[in-house]
Formats: sequence, C-alpha cells, structure tokens
Amino acid sequence: MRPTEFLRPSGQAARCLACLATLAVGACGEGPKTGIDYSGPTAEWRHYGGDQGGLKYSPLTQINRGNVNALSVAWEHRSGDWSDGKNGRSKTSLQVTPLVIGDTLYYCTPYNRIFALDAESGKERWVFDPAIRTKKLKTFYAPNCRGVSYWADPQPGSDAVCRERIFEGTMDSELIAVDAKTGKPCAGFGKEGRVSLREGLGDVPAWEYYVTSPPIVVRDVVVVGALVADDQRSNAPSGVVRAFDVRSGALRWAWDPVPPGWKKSPEDEAARRYQSGTPNVWSLFSADEVRDLVFAPTGNAAPDVYGGQRKGLDHYASSVVALDAGTGVVRWHFQTVHHDLWDYDVGSQPALFQSPSVAAGVPAVAQATKTGHIFLLDRETGKPLFPVDERPVPKSDVPGELASPTQPFPTHPAPLHPTRLGVDEAWGLTFYDRNDCRDKIARLRTEGIFTPPSARGTVMYPGPLGGANWGGVSIDPTNAILYVNMSRVAMVDQLIPRDKYDKIDKTKYRPGTFNPMLGTPYGVKRYPLLSKLGMPCSPPPWGTLAAVDVKSGKVLWERTLGSSRDRAPWPFWLLDTGALTLGGSIVTAGGLVFIAATTEKTIRAFDATNGKELWSHRLPYTGNATPMTYRIGGKSKQFLVIAAGGHGFTESGDALVAFALPD
Repeated sequence: MRPTEFLRPSGQAARCLACLATLAVGACGEGPKTGIDYSGPTAEWRHYGGDQGGLKYSPLTQINRGNVNALSVAWEHRSGDWSDGKNGRSKTSLQVTPLVIGDTLYYCTPYNRIFALDAESGKERWVFDPAIRTKKLKTFYAPNCRGVSYWADPQPGSDAVCRERIFEGTMDSELIAVDAKTGKPCAGFGKEGRVSLREGLGDVPAWEYYVTSPPIVVRDVVVVGALVADDQRSNAPSGVVRAFDVRSGALRWAWDPVPPGWKKSPEDEAARRYQSGTPNVWSLFSADEVRDLVFAPTGNAAPDVYGGQRKGLDHYASSVVALDAGTGVVRWHFQTVHHDLWDYDVGSQPALFQSPSVAAGVPAVAQATKTGHIFLLDRETGKPLFPVDERPVPKSDVPGELASPTQPFPTHPAPLHPTRLGVDEAWGLTFYDRNDCRDKIARLRTEGIFTPPSARGTVMYPGPLGGANWGGVSIDPTNAILYVNMSRVAMVDQLIPRDKYDKIDKTKYRPGTFNPMLGTPYGVKRYPLLSKLGMPCSPPPWGTLAAVDVKSGKVLWERTLGSSRDRAPWPFWLLDTGALTLGGSIVTAGGLVFIAATTEKTIRAFDATNGKELWSHRLPYTGNATPMTYRIGGKSKQFLVIAAGGHGFTESGDALVAFALPD
C-alpha cells in the first residue's frame, strides 16, 4: 500500500463524502444501492479450515469485488472471558476461527468457554464453561483456543442426546465433548464428558503441556495433539498424538513419534510412559476420509535450539506426517527441515488440494513452513510433485552439535522469503540506526538461512515466527492459486554455556527471552534484531501477502500487508513497511482474499486476481486469527467473521465481529 492510500476514505466514509460533494447540485438522492444477490450459493463453515483438508476456500459469491466496499458490521459478540495480563494472569490471545453448522455458530474463548450463537444475529443460544483450573496460571504462552470441532452420529436416532457433538481441547489438558444443541457435557464420553490427556506423560507442570488447536474428527475417532513449551528441558513431555472413540472417549490409538526401531528405557516401559522429548503437534491437523489419512504437522524434538543429545528423536520433527486414521500407523512422512535447530517447526495446517492442471491431477498436499518454503507433495506417497534440492548449508561451530550438512529447498515454487541478512542488507529509518544494525550484524554469525545457533549469536532470517506460521495458506481450487502471508523479521539465537547462563540476571534484558534447556550444556538467549530506535534491522516489508500460481510455481503478485499503525505514532505508520503477521487468510469464489493477521487493528479484502486492496475496516483489537464466511439459506446474507482479541504482544480483548452487506 502506498503512503497516500492511508489517507483515502473507504467504505461508508467514502460514500458519505461523495454524497456531501453532490448535495449542492441535488444529485445525492438516497445514496448507492448494494443490490444484494440472494440467488447465489449457500455454504456453512464446518471445519477450522472450511473443509477437512484446510483449503480455507468458500464458494460464496454474494460478497464480491463489485460490492465488498459496502461491507459493514452486522453484529458483534463479547465473551468477557479474557485477560489483560493484570492480577498475575497471562495476557490472552483470541486466535479462534468459529464453525457454522446449520444456523448455529460455535466458538471457544482463550479460557475454553464454548459459545453457541445464532449465526445471523449473533445472539447467544448456550454457553459451556469448563471451569478450567489453570485460568489463573501464569502460562509460558498467551492462553488461546484456535477452535472446536463438530461431529454428527450417522447412526439412527436423530433425537438422541449428544447425537451432534462439539469437541474441544483445553488448557487443563482435557478433551471435552458437549451436546451441540444444548452445550451440556456428553455423559457417556470419558468421565462426564471429559478425557484426561495427561496419562502416560509423567510428572508435567500444567503450564508446560496443554491443547491450543482444535482436534480433528475422522469418521468415529477424534484426534488430538498438544503444545509443549519450547526449550525448557531435554526430557520435555512427549509429543504423542492420540485418537479417541467419538462416542465413548476410549483410547483407540496413540502415535508416539519415536524413530523406527526405537527402544524405550526400562523405566518408561515399566511406567507405560510415552517417550519424552519427541516432536509434538501443536498446530492444525487435516484429514482425507476417502484415503483414511490424518495429516500431522510436527514440531521440534526437545530442546529446539541444541540437538547434540537428541539421539535421533527428531526423525519425525519439522515434518508433515500422514497417519492411518484407523490405526495411527505412519503411512509416510516428509521432513521440511533436517535436525531443526531454529524452531522452524511446521506450524501451518497441511492444505489438501487437487487440480487437473497440477501434476496431472494428482491428489496433493501443500505445506507452508516458517522458512518461506512451500512443499507440494503427493497425498498418497509424500513424494514431492516437483524437484526439491538438497543444498549444502553452514556448519555448526558448537561442540557436540550434529547439524545437518544439507537442507531441502523446493524449486516449485521457489522460496518466498529472503534467505540472507548480511551487513549490506541492514535497514534503518536513519543513517544512525542503520549503522547500529550494521554493527550488530557484523558481530553475529550470518551466513544465510540455516546458519546454526552459536555462542557469539546467530542471525535467524527467517525468524522462528516465520515465514509462514500457523495462519498457513488458502487455496482457490478452481484456479489453482495459493495465497500465503509471511513475516520478515530477523531474530537472534545465542547459546550460553551452562555455568555462565545460571549466573545471568535475566530480568535486565528486554526485549527477548531466556530458556534454560535443562539437561544440555547450554541455555539460550533469543531476541529480535532491532536498532537503537526499536526498528527491525531487516528491510521492509515486514509482512507480505502473496498469490502463487500452483501450476507454474510463479508468484502472481505480492503486496505489503499491514503497517506500524497501533505500534508507532503518526506519521511513521504512513511508511510502506508492513507488519509481523500471525493469523491467516481465506479466499472466496467472489474473487476476494480476506485477512487481518497483523499488529494493526484492521481487516482487509484484496482482489484475488491482482492483489489490489478493495476494502478495510478498523477492529476493536488486532485480528490475529483466520476469518471465516458463511451463508446459511437462500434468503440469508453472507457473513464474514473475524476474532479480534489481540495477541501476546498486542492489546488483549474479546471481540467477535461479523460483517455483511447493508440492507
């Protein structure tokens, strides 16, 4: 966006100005008509990503390029279930994407209350409060719940209690099932509607292991993973993925992600514990019921930044893994980063697509990563559809580290994020802070992407937030075009020997974090690479939205996403810098890409064909979530909904905002 575009009125303001300008000649009349078309398609939003495959695509056309600038707020819902970080509690983050089933909208709050709303009016139908015990806990990350899942029993007995269920994973490490019609717990599921997820993990603090992303339902099993706090200890909780019977809550299978042939210690075997330190699945599953597959994007083996003692436990780390939905057996896996030392875990949902113009119509998986790479894989075998090069990367200079000599680089599409930040690439708003950035980079290891962490400090570019994060991609299956938002902000990892780490006063260093990595010879200091003025040393744009032609692998367009508004005073946010992005996009048959995602309190609509911004609206808080859209009947409007409740680094709130065309 050009700086002058920030000053242009849009939406209702633009129409009012036009009306006032023509009043003198009597040409205003009643103003423009939206001409809502009620003849088009209808569609629910039954899964987090729209469908089980996570396309984040809607066939709806009532809101389109021609009328999107008329969108206005239809209703807003406030849950009251959030925290601003005071009174000893953590700030919350509202990252949820609601579901719409029939005429009911379902969503969860950061503290795991589930709300059922009338999808057209936003009025509450019921609320379920799990009364989580950890609500007052100071957590490692901002409490959040990205979504819930829905299941309807195909067996006879349509009036049975809990025939339709809403499933949720909680901060208390429980899997909960409630009746979709009433919100009452399903008594026959586990113990009064609850299944504990802490069995087999050993003694784990409440803040170190819990669920943040929705489980996924595949036929008669509900599959769930969990968050594991990064870089705390080498024997971190297991990353086990489990499937439970949708009716009874009985454990059907567990995938303990150990390498083939791995033997547990006698103590773990005797205690029937899952293997500690294995990669987890904290993000979003996808599924293909026709092929009976669940697709799991995996995190890192513990700890994230030093891997000298992993002993092969990162075999399935930073990968997309296809599991048999009935048994949990690994069908195939593809590793996006070997021996990950950068927290480049796979955070985004695998997107399942199929197009006759792509690889002769092979059923495919698109996997976006924090590195800015997008891998296109055969859905049945995991083999790349296009060449992936194994390229040499810098070596580690840390004693005991076993860094991989090569890393995979896709060629179709080519990497979408810059791969190097050297002294010559340093950026600054002035000569003063640019020189400061140059001096800082000169003191660090900065040999390009995959430069291993070091004692002197290593530039991570992309940083551990991405590239692409859990917002992932949206795909227009008709035109085979993929949309992805990325961050371009550099970070620094510095390994500190244990004897020195234990003596550091860690309260004196801000911004940044210290993590102990207990059980290893090092702790780690991680911080953003900023100038003395507090500006990123990496050149803008710091946030982007791009469209990629999946057929050719070419980038069709790329736009700066966001600004420093709400983070910096005017006139700095007039600069075309973009902003860090956390959240995702959706694409519609109306030719629109909707996204919020930045540190700016704004949601936007872009023309899917050329990236032109067509509409924007200010939100009560930042919208660090993925929006969704639905139209429930032939006489209904199409609604666009975004959760605006901030993130850990922005102001927290609790607004769920719905937009529609005016009458």
